[in-house]
Amino acid sequence: MQNLDIIRINNASFYAYHGVEQDEQNLGGKFEVDVELGCDISEAESNDSLKKTVDYEKVYALLHRVVTEKKYFLIESLANHIAANILETFLQVRSVVVKIRKPHPPVKGVVDFVEVEIKRMR
Repeated sequence: MQNLDIIRINNASFYAYHGVEQDEQNLGGKFEVDVELGCDISEAESNDSLKKTVDYEKVYALLHRVVTEKKYFLIESLANHIAANILETFLQVRSVVVKIRKPHPPVKGVVDFVEVEIKRMR
């Protein structure tokens, strides 16, 4: 049985235009993304080789592209697209957890952020 190790990218921040309200779509706002990649990194550990692991600089570039290239009404949909793109692009990733936070959402009350978390597996 293969190992299931974890690589995390925490609090990647982007300015984007997601939301249901017209102001959110026009003015934009900050979005914070965490990803947790489940994969076997034992070969990378023993060989000290970037080629044997998930290059998190490339994961970050994918996050940036997916978060900023298209507007989504729901961060749930955005999280799903991030997870699908990661699984499609990085074949050694067997599971992915994506968390998206939207600071200061437009609700009638004081809220630090709303957050969606999804988990997808191969």
